[in-house]
Amino acid sequence: MFEYFPTGPYTWNLSVVATLNSGGLIDEVDRACRPIKDAANAGEDAGTPDFLRAWTALTDQLVGQAEEAEKAGHVRTAGQLWFRASNYLAQAERMLAHSDPNRVPTYRRMLEIAQKAFETHSPRVSRVEVPYEGTTLPAYFSAAPAADDGPVPVVVLVNGLDSTKEHMYASDHWEELAARGISCLMLDQPGTGEALRLQGLTARVDTEAWGAAAVDYLETRDDVDASRIGIVGWSLGGYYAPRAAAFEKRFALCVAWGANHDWGAVQRRRREREGERPVPHYWEHVLWVWGQQGDESDLDGFLDFADQVNLEGVVEQITVPFLVAHGANDRQIPLEMAHRSYDQAVNSPKRELRVFTPEEGATEHIGLDHLPYVSTFVADWVADTFAELAARRG
Repeated sequence: MFEYFPTGPYTWNLSVVATLNSGGLIDEVDRACRPIKDAANAGEDAGTPDFLRAWTALTDQLVGQAEEAEKAGHVRTAGQLWFRASNYLAQAERMLAHSDPNRVPTYRRMLEIAQKAFETHSPRVSRVEVPYEGTTLPAYFSAAPAADDGPVPVVVLVNGLDSTKEHMYASDHWEELAARGISCLMLDQPGTGEALRLQGLTARVDTEAWGAAAVDYLETRDDVDASRIGIVGWSLGGYYAPRAAAFEKRFALCVAWGANHDWGAVQRRRREREGERPVPHYWEHVLWVWGQQGDESDLDGFLDFADQVNLEGVVEQITVPFLVAHGANDRQIPLEMAHRSYDQAVNSPKRELRVFTPEEGATEHIGLDHLPYVSTFVADWVADTFAELAARRG
């Protein structure tokens, strides 16, 4: 993996790589990171305020340029600037502690910038609300151009532990799907993104509950082929999505974009400092996500709870096509977990394990070191599988 901070923390380097592989420009990223090289060496937790200040300054610069471009009538230029500004601020916000007073204001600003990007860069992406247990789940919906001619298949794209629908938007995976005639619902499910930050909705083990809500919503749309609704989850979504597909039988396919077969076991490894953590202030973050009490000095209760986040006895219930995509050098989730999810999915009519190697890239966590490569592979697999399902239906 390209490591901008040679002696800096994994979390900082992962953020830089994710940004560059989601449309960030190397000059802009370098100008943001150059002043904080020393801060990186101070440790991932201590340096996050410096990270936020540097990346916010870059965001401010792009926002100013975007506003000037709009005034001049240069909508395309403005759109590109709004899109990149959204990407940069999303990565900076992801690094903050739950207790940081800048977290919610930064996230609210992200929402505003994303909306400007839709208006100027991505007019086929819009904000939607998914009804869920007396409230709603916020999401972005990408309507594929093919939907103008009739209902099309759709993918529900779900977050991991620390991502948001704004990261999904920056990844451009929705655009790869749209080019293949597939719409995309980028969902902030409970425990992630806006649902967590602004609504206080924490994660749940039984992900089929919110998975069903997403399907219910999509079935109300005239532009959706309700017989071809798939679910794709990256990172911890590699648990969320298979669990949802196992018990919500209206999903027509499932992709674990990074296997997460036994998340509880991963937490026990992380407590012993084995393997890498995805974000600074790690234990504060996971306790917030799951609505649990305690702190890093007293994790026994949480670790017992985390053992429930496990696909043992679950993936056997998947009865639709199932893809597991994993990096051979994933420093967060051992490759062995991808094999377990694949091996146990014995009732899937079409199961595939795709391991990305160092020689081709995309070998790190969810392929962030070569994200477009994994994105196109997943999009091709989804498109092929939807086509097979349509042919079978006749």
